[in-house]
Amino acid sequence: MADYDVDLFVIGGGSGGVRAARIAAEYGARVMLAEEYRLGGTCVIRGCVPKKLLVYASRFHGEFEDAAGFGWTVPHASFDWSTLIANKDKEIARLEAAYGGTLAKAGVKVVKNRGVLRDAHTVELSNGERVRAAYVLIATGGTPSYGDHIPGLEHAITSNEAFYLKEFPRRIVIQGGGYIAVEFAGIFAGLGSHVTLVYRGENILRGFDDDVRSHLRSELEARGIKVITGCKVAAIEKAGAHFSAHLAGGNHVTADQVMFATGRKPNTAKLGLKEAGVELANDGAVAVNKYSRTSTENVYAVGDVTNRINLTPVAIREGHAFADTVFGGKPTAVDHTNVATAVFSEPEVGTVGLTETQARAVLPRTDIYKATFKPLRATLSGRDTRVLMKLVVDGMSDRVVGCHVVGEGAAEMAQLAAVAVKMGASKADFDATVALHPTAAEELVTMRKKTASHVREAAE
Repeated sequence: MADYDVDLFVIGGGSGGVRAARIAAEYGARVMLAEEYRLGGTCVIRGCVPKKLLVYASRFHGEFEDAAGFGWTVPHASFDWSTLIANKDKEIARLEAAYGGTLAKAGVKVVKNRGVLRDAHTVELSNGERVRAAYVLIATGGTPSYGDHIPGLEHAITSNEAFYLKEFPRRIVIQGGGYIAVEFAGIFAGLGSHVTLVYRGENILRGFDDDVRSHLRSELEARGIKVITGCKVAAIEKAGAHFSAHLAGGNHVTADQVMFATGRKPNTAKLGLKEAGVELANDGAVAVNKYSRTSTENVYAVGDVTNRINLTPVAIREGHAFADTVFGGKPTAVDHTNVATAVFSEPEVGTVGLTETQARAVLPRTDIYKATFKPLRATLSGRDTRVLMKLVVDGMSDRVVGCHVVGEGAAEMAQLAAVAVKMGASKADFDATVALHPTAAEELVTMRKKTASHVREAAE
């Protein structure tokens, strides 16, 4: 590799790119990383971390209300948006500095420039400098997608801007039904905003278990969020200091902000991928094999830009596997099955494995174990809420193939349940585990079958 300026050039300083750069450098590679905005990428700067901080903030409203049932008298509480955002910004700055320090310690050279491929081995920086690299890793993540272009779209914000609003919106319309949409609906509602959630599908959280989708919608509505499905925002009109969101069908909603949370798309525009011979998939993602290699032998890609599973831990695992494969002499393919995921809605969702619908489509027999119950805390707080827990079981082998939870601590439960599902634990293994009482999670090891087994017909 002496003919090159560096052994590895990483384009993108998000979680996947940073991990790949660090591990490659620890293997002895000469590594340069280009990030045009801020180190940390979507997750640290404008995604998982700041969003979770806002979720925590939004929960205090309910905490104050629930306290009365436990004998507490809480004086009237007030909320200041600017204080929350300022404190969030301080934490994000700290994390960004930590990322930079980690890379520097590993010997990675970081340049605050945009990097563009001019050929398979040449990266041109926005300052005009050209760097020759033996290997190039594309780790540019994703970018918000607005979906259809509508009149007044320029008035809409995305999750990127939501983290930096100067004024708190007392009324907000959010279009979308996925992770980002329902999470921000809960955030704004918890902080005191009147929220209208508009989704063009039949129900929110497409791709999740149907019981989860129905249960969470009921919980959102019980918390005052207006959910409109089978509809979308057709136009946005500025009306003085406010906006009017015109819905398909003729209705309109007045709001201080209109937010589009209609998903993210791979960030591949103007990266010079065509010049380097890198093929894209039909969805615009960088096409890769199981080792994250593209159609160009020395160019690899990890994370959301490949549109495999768009989760930060997956990008980190892919980045590490890339470095092991190319620079560590340990070819490693990431296993993308049974990856746990969480939606930090209110209440939150934790899930791993197959949904009931997916299981019924592939298994000869499917057993379903399901329970809904009022959590112990709600018995004194008086809050109208219920927890949902569901296990999907292979009726032939007794193996647990799916676990779905909606309620407080659902994400933490799903992370631990994922270990059992990944190991192939059976329902009998769950049953043999002594319950930890009193917890909500104990229901996972005490549930009994509540519905008849589903058996696929021979014709299927």
